[in-house]
Amino acid sequence: MEFALVLLVIAVVFVSQSIKVVPQQNAWVVERLGKYNATLTPGLNFLVPFVDRVAYKHSLKEIPLDVPSQVCITRDNTQLQVDGILYFQVTDPMRASYGSSNYIMAVTQLAQTSLRSVIGKLELDKTFEERDIINAQVVAAIDEAALNWGVKVLRYEIKDLTPPAEILRSMQAQITAEREKRALIAASEGRRQEQINIATGEREAFIARSEGEKQAAINQAQGEAAAITAVADATAQAIALVASAIRQPGGDQAVQLKVAERAVDAYSKVAADAKTTLIVPSNMTDVATLIGSAMQMIHLPTPKA
Repeated sequence: MEFALVLLVIAVVFVSQSIKVVPQQNAWVVERLGKYNATLTPGLNFLVPFVDRVAYKHSLKEIPLDVPSQVCITRDNTQLQVDGILYFQVTDPMRASYGSSNYIMAVTQLAQTSLRSVIGKLELDKTFEERDIINAQVVAAIDEAALNWGVKVLRYEIKDLTPPAEILRSMQAQITAEREKRALIAASEGRRQEQINIATGEREAFIARSEGEKQAAINQAQGEAAAITAVADATAQAIALVASAIRQPGGDQAVQLKVAERAVDAYSKVAADAKTTLIVPSNMTDVATLIGSAMQMIHLPTPKA
């Protein structure tokens, strides 16, 4: 009975030493008699009891590593308190086991030194503007060295950049001055645009008024020209009718009669005015002749002169 119990214990130990189940996204490094033998993949694996042993266990997942905060000096000799987070992944379990005694500490220290080197090449203002460039340069510097450790650096992110309190106050003052400058510029631009709008409005109004006056003058001139043309046409038609009438039989006598009547009317109006001194021509035969011609036109006896 005791012998059977001993055999059972030996069998359990043998099975536990020979059968290994590796979880997903993990890799186990196996040594045989103290020397690297194989890397166990996820699933069921078999070992030689008391000869093989699992020396290292690695997770193949992406690992976030908090990089401790440190003081970096910029190109313009300004101190910055910088902290970040690093993301890496074990890609070669054998190198991760034997390439470095502690690859996590190695990656952390290399991230800090690389960050100090990159920050030292930039001025203070650039460190806030070019975070993506800083992150990319840190990743490139770490990844080149981490290949020997079986580690792939995926990305690095700066969590916080904290300058000294004096720098913060001066930066705040600079930001305030810049905002006040922008406000003044915006106000002056507004006044300038307002003056431009007023001047443009006045110019357009003046142009509109001048165009209206011009059109009114044109219309008036055209109206006057039309009136003159109409009067001229009417006068021409009247003259043409008179000329046509004159050419008819007795037309000359009618004209002479009309002239005599107009002459008599003119003398009558002048004589009727008490304030007017009438000077009678010495040769009255012309008037008598004029009146006689008029009388002959209507067949009346001519009065004696």
